[in-house]
Amino acid sequence: MGDQKPIPGYVNFLIGGASGMLAICVVQPADLVKTRMQLLGPKAKEATLASVARGVMAKEGPLGFYTGLSAALFRQATYTTARLGSFNVLFDYYKVSYGTPNFGTKLVLGMMAGGAGAFIGNPAEVALIRMTADGRLPPDQRRNYKHIFNALGRITREEGVLTLWRGVAATITRAMVVNGAQLSTYTQAREMLLPSLGDGMFLHFCSSMVAGAVTSWASLPVDIVKTRVQNAAKGTSQIQVFFKIIRTEGPLTLWSGFLPTFAKIGPHTVVTFIFMEQLVALYRRLNLEPPKQR
Repeated sequence: MGDQKPIPGYVNFLIGGASGMLAICVVQPADLVKTRMQLLGPKAKEATLASVARGVMAKEGPLGFYTGLSAALFRQATYTTARLGSFNVLFDYYKVSYGTPNFGTKLVLGMMAGGAGAFIGNPAEVALIRMTADGRLPPDQRRNYKHIFNALGRITREEGVLTLWRGVAATITRAMVVNGAQLSTYTQAREMLLPSLGDGMFLHFCSSMVAGAVTSWASLPVDIVKTRVQNAAKGTSQIQVFFKIIRTEGPLTLWSGFLPTFAKIGPHTVVTFIFMEQLVALYRRLNLEPPKQR
C-alpha cells in the first residue's frame, strides 16, 4: 500500500492472520460480554456492561471471560487471515494498476474482502457464538463444547455440516459492513492524518480509533441480527430476525450493547492494525527494503 513494491500475497495473508490472533487475545473478555448482552433479548434494556461482567465473574470466575478463546483464535486464523490478506492484495493490485484508490474504491475493496473472509470463517463464527453463549444457559441446556474442534465435530455429527454455515448470509452482510467501514476508514484516516502526525505508532493509534468508532456504529445492527440467527435452535432468516427485533423490542435494540461493542472493536482495531503495521515493517526490514511511506 505504498511506493515500494507490493508485499507478496501469501505474506499479506500471514500478517493479517497473525495480527488478528494476537489482537483477539487482548479483547476476548469484551467480546464475550458483548455477545452475552446481545442474547438477552428484551432483558437487554435492563442490563449494563458492568452487570453482565459481574454475572460472568460470579458464575464462571475470571477464566469465564475467555470461554470460547480457541474458537475466537480459529476464527481469526480463518476470517481475519482472509479479509486482511485479501484487502491488502486488492489494494496493492489496484494501486499498481490504477493509482491510489479514493475513499469509495477503498470501501468497495473492503466489502469484497470482508465477504470473502466471512464465508471462509463462518464455521468458526457459529462455534464461537455458541461457546460464548453457553454460560448463560441453564446447566441442562448447555452444549459444553470442549474446544473449537470438538464444537465443529459435534455440530457436524449432530446437526449436519450445513449448520456450520448457518447464518452465512448474515455473517457476510455484517462482514461487508464491518470491513467496508473499518478498512476504508482506517486507510483514509491514515492518509489524512499522516502529514500532521507523521508515520509512527501514534498515527496508527489515532487512525484505528477513528475506524473503530465508525465500525461499531455501522456494524452493530447487523451484528445483533447475525448473533441471534446463529444462536437459534432452528434455522431462521436474518430478515425475520431483524423485523422481529424491531416489532417486539424496538429499533433502538439494534444498538444495544454499543459500549461493549466499541470496547471490543475499538481496541481490537487498534491492536490489529498496530500489529499489522509492525509486522509489515519487520518484513520489510528483514528483506532490506527502505522504510515504508504511504
